[in-house]
Amino acid sequence: MSKVVLRGFGWRHAGRRAWAVRDVDLEIQHGERVLLLGPSGAGKSTLLAALAGLLPEDSGESAGTVRIDGLDPRAARDRVGIVFQDPQTQLVMARSGDDVAFGLENRGVPAAGIWPRVSDALDRVGFPYPITRPTAALSGGEAQRLALAGVLALRPGLLLLDEPTANLDPAGADLVRDAIVRGSGEHTLILVEHRVAEALPLIDRVVVLEPGGGVRADGAPEMIFAAYGDRLAADGVWVPGFAIPPLKSPVAVTEEVCRAEQVAAGQRLAPVSMRVGAGEVLAVTGPNGAGKSTLALLLGGLLAPTGGSIRAFGDDKPPHRWRATDLTRRIGSVFQNPEHQFVTTRVADELAVGPRRLGRPAAEIAETVDALLDRLRLTRLAQANPYTLSGGEARRLSVATALATAPRLLVLDEPTFGQDRRTWIELVTLLATLRDEGHAVVAVTHDDDFVQALADRTFPLGSPRLPDPLPRRRPS
Repeated sequence: MSKVVLRGFGWRHAGRRAWAVRDVDLEIQHGERVLLLGPSGAGKSTLLAALAGLLPEDSGESAGTVRIDGLDPRAARDRVGIVFQDPQTQLVMARSGDDVAFGLENRGVPAAGIWPRVSDALDRVGFPYPITRPTAALSGGEAQRLALAGVLALRPGLLLLDEPTANLDPAGADLVRDAIVRGSGEHTLILVEHRVAEALPLIDRVVVLEPGGGVRADGAPEMIFAAYGDRLAADGVWVPGFAIPPLKSPVAVTEEVCRAEQVAAGQRLAPVSMRVGAGEVLAVTGPNGAGKSTLALLLGGLLAPTGGSIRAFGDDKPPHRWRATDLTRRIGSVFQNPEHQFVTTRVADELAVGPRRLGRPAAEIAETVDALLDRLRLTRLAQANPYTLSGGEARRLSVATALATAPRLLVLDEPTFGQDRRTWIELVTLLATLRDEGHAVVAVTHDDDFVQALADRTFPLGSPRLPDPLPRRRPS
């Protein structure tokens, strides 16, 4: 277990005027389990990266000091394990078991001890595949479990988790939380999590970051939420007992905009049939690995099916064979990982890509960009590099890029990921408005609050197509 001390810590990304996080004074004792809260953009992920020693000196400006057991974080990396918001960024090997073993091999663990630890870590997070499973074939939620297994196998003194259950189905989220509880005596824990009610059994302390700098609140969970709960909620911080009135459509759907008939994608998606109507929000739900993200890519015209057919807007051609301008005008897609769709180095430029591709006038493009920046609370970030945004900010930017061309069909993969309470409400309200204006919205989601508040229909996909299980042994 490790002790954490921050004194006046701050970090500003290169080229940014505002600090991502500033003036943080904090001590976390050996074995404490801390829930780190704050509005989107308050610097939670940046603080975790600093503790993991992952903020390069040439990529920004730092202030104050950070110490892990008295050491600079870069000298204490062997004591720290971190799971990022985007777990795909930390998978490095082609096979799942090798990926978990990679860190152990780098730490010099004797060969005889590596594979038992790999097996134990995979079992703890409920990883459903043999160790030979290709990492490239994993869904986002499955990659999240594998990344956590790789960190748990290292048995770090300080465990840093950035929304570890965000892309997991309920069963997977329960397994991950159980793994955290069972390992609670092994490490100091700092957890960033928006599912606050579910996280409370895991932690014994809450720390709330102030967006302008410093620590706003620090103490036992029951004390923090009793004393500050209403004010924190008003400022966008997730608190227990969150609820929003349903925003279901009052109008029955009549016009069909898209239909899939027994569409399939190899081993990634078993044949499914579905229809999407104008003026409805359709939530695609189901366990990790069932093919939800693959279905989203098919509906968005970004992947060719291996079987069945998709037709949309009365076009004889399937969406994946449309011209780029037709696809951009008709269908907007938001990927599970926002960074995968960014193509420029400025937020404002990112929003202009789609309208410019459609040949719209410069004045109209500028008006569209300004309106979306304001609507999704991104105005202060207009000149920022998209790759320096927080997870929640990057998600809002990815949604804004899909909205920029006003498509009649929106296909969104985990649209509420990384949002604070305020931006979650604003995003859900925005999608409800678009739905009421006649747009069709398909949302892949594990967010039950989103489903309960907004979905007019749900389309549950079945269980993932798992290969026969193999022993958790060293691959040949």
